[in-house]
Amino acid sequence: MKFLHLRIILYTLGIVLLFESFFLLLDIPVALIYHPEGVKIIIYSLLIMAGTGLIGVMASKRQKATREPGVRDSFVIVSLGWLVMSLFGTLPYLLSGAIPRFADAFFECVSGFTTTGSSILTDIEVIPKEILFWRAETHWIGGMGIIVLVVAVLPFFNIGGNRLFSAEASMVSFEKIKPKVIDTAKRLWLIYVVLTFAETILLMFAGMDLFDGLCHSFATVATGGFSTRNASLAAFSPAAQYIATLFMFLSGMNFALHYFSFKGDFGKVFKNEEFRLYGFIVIAATLIITFVLIRHGGKLEKSFRDAVFQVVSIITCTGFATADYLQWPTKAWILIFILMFIGGCAGSTAGGIKVIRHLLIYKTTRNIFQRMVNPNRIIVIKYNNQPVDHNALSGIMSYAFMYLFTFVLGSVIMIFSGLDIESAMGSVITTLGGIGPGLGIVGPAGNFAAVSIFGKYFLCLMMILGRLEFYSFLALLMPGFWKL
Repeated sequence: MKFLHLRIILYTLGIVLLFESFFLLLDIPVALIYHPEGVKIIIYSLLIMAGTGLIGVMASKRQKATREPGVRDSFVIVSLGWLVMSLFGTLPYLLSGAIPRFADAFFECVSGFTTTGSSILTDIEVIPKEILFWRAETHWIGGMGIIVLVVAVLPFFNIGGNRLFSAEASMVSFEKIKPKVIDTAKRLWLIYVVLTFAETILLMFAGMDLFDGLCHSFATVATGGFSTRNASLAAFSPAAQYIATLFMFLSGMNFALHYFSFKGDFGKVFKNEEFRLYGFIVIAATLIITFVLIRHGGKLEKSFRDAVFQVVSIITCTGFATADYLQWPTKAWILIFILMFIGGCAGSTAGGIKVIRHLLIYKTTRNIFQRMVNPNRIIVIKYNNQPVDHNALSGIMSYAFMYLFTFVLGSVIMIFSGLDIESAMGSVITTLGGIGPGLGIVGPAGNFAAVSIFGKYFLCLMMILGRLEFYSFLALLMPGFWKL
């Protein structure tokens, strides 16, 4: 296949595995402290992962990869990157016996790296801590995308990264930090690290130890949702819940706005249309659910805390839980279900359709009705006072259709796999949006253990499709992609 540079693809995937093995290396101190017997399992996993990565790098060394990956190369690398990470990420689970069945381990890994937070584990607290730490790390690695991390360091390997960066769809945004993609990736990762350790420190002040603080910070900033406790954040103090809520909200923002905040340019933050709508939805949904819970006998502070936590957790697609929202009055949990279709902001670690798409869909629809009333009127759709390209609007509309079509089709497939209608719909929307808990047996009080093996693999596909926002993965399925 002359149109694909296989050596560059192999070389880059080898680098991805080396980075993954570096993060697995951090599990050795955790094992030494809490579970010394688990050190050899981590080392075995590390050797396999790093060894394969080195083979990939060395096998492509004869042809020096000095050029930037092409468009097709980038699609292949981005799509295979998540698959390769997840396949090798199963090693600690399988070798330790914490998750003995491959389908379950693969589901847990894909859920971790795509920051979905859906789990097959029925008793989290019996899992060795080094495995729980790896589980939390998969969130943190996937949060900003391993491809973005590789982009930030690819100059050291003589490979450009512009196309890789643009192929990682979670980073699409109308805001630009720096003209160079490499500089952007480095700054985004700096912000990511600062938020992570700031939350860790605050959670420790709120009563968590360093292990729980780090694990929950990894999951929060990545908007993932894996916890170290069966009761999730409900096992910790109200102060810890409020801190997690704050950082979930911050992580659901466009990370470019954090950069402007650190520079003191708050005007760009508060004038940003997407951020204003994002904040309005969170405030409005929180107030409505708080009011509903109080009317049904809840106390003010507890009702507000449960409402704001669940609202922020769902809209940012984090998936932590402090309450079973399916036990709430119907009006409240239906609102939570609607929030599952919204998602966080573009350029954040959150999943879902994204607030900016909803905003521009609204503006496009409004424009259509205005032109029906006044056909001769020319209206330019703007975002942050800048005109939006017609092709971008068409892409947004097609994406929304594709998202809803996939949800409906996926729900039908999951019904045929053996789930009831409520659980089928909940499982698809939560995995497609990278949310975590869904409805029915996969709700906040349940998990995905009872889903069939076929269903788990299918939901893994939903997670990857949602994480890559369809295009990079679906491009590989187009016959034209493989033509010379």
